[in-house]
Parts: sequence; structure tokens; C-alpha cells
Amino acid sequence: MCRAILMAILATVVLMPSLAQAQSDRPIQIALVNPLQIFNEDQSIKGLRLNLIYGRNADVKGLDIGFIAGHTTGNQKGIAWNAINVTEGSFLGWQNGLVNLTDGAFTGFQSGFFNRTQGTTEAFQWGFINMAADVSGFQLGFINYAERMYGLQIGLLNIIKSKDKLPVFPIVNWSF
Repeated sequence: MCRAILMAILATVVLMPSLAQAQSDRPIQIALVNPLQIFNEDQSIKGLRLNLIYGRNADVKGLDIGFIAGHTTGNQKGIAWNAINVTEGSFLGWQNGLVNLTDGAFTGFQSGFFNRTQGTTEAFQWGFINMAADVSGFQLGFINYAERMYGLQIGLLNIIKSKDKLPVFPIVNWSF
């Protein structure tokens, strides 16, 4: 955890010059539990968001770390490392936690126990349970589910709902 905090401080220092130009975006957010956070939940963060218990903001760009939950009501770009990551908009980057939920488009890497994306997904999902609507990429887990897929699934149970032949298959499933 100490290494993660040092990385967050370093990322904030490196990003500071560009952050001064964006007056509407706040460079740092520290949240105990919403609404006990530095800036209101309707503010966007560009830099570092530290969620001690639960933080909530509009858009987040940069490093989003915490012990329990980080919640973004808009779009998120960067790295999100919380036990629970929730993005109501699109996500670009890496979500890592026990539970990762993205309602919009997802591009990047999701790693956790339960990963779910509802929008167009161009990603590698690695978890116990991986779920996605429209995937172009790779799912590696115990249970993998996709509505539509252009890619590969590896796991104990693999489901590609839109596939005509063998939509459910153990060990490996694909659609190209």
C-alpha cells in the first residue's frame, strides 16, 4: 500500500503543470465517505482521487485508489484500484478490484473477482466471473459470458449468447 501511495504522489506531481490549466477539473480528491470529501460529487477530478471508504465524482482522469469504493458518474480514464470500482459512463485504462462495473464502453484491462461491462468492450477481462455485452478481446476466468463476442474465452464455463453453434462450451470458446 505504501508503494501505491508513493506512486499516487509521484503521478500527482508529474501531472500538476497540466492540471493548473484545467480550472474546472480538480487536481486531487480525498474522500472519507461521500459527502465527506474535499470536492462535491458533481466535480471532475484530474490527477489523484483517494477513496478512504467511498468517493464519488463526475469524471475522473488519473489515478483512482482506495480501500473500499470509487464511484464515477461520468467517464473515467486511467487506473482504478479500489475494492469496488463503479463507472456509470465509459472507462479507458485498468480497473482492478474485487468488483469492477462499467455501464458504458470499456477499453483496457479489468482484473478482479467479478468484472462486468455493459457497453462495447475492447478488453482483456481476467477474473472469477467475467460478463460483457459486446466484446472484442479476451476473457480468462472461471465463468465467462458475452452477449456478442469477437475473440476468445478460456474458463470452466464459457458462454457466447449470440453464437449459433455451441454457444456454451467448457474450457475454451471463440467467435471470429
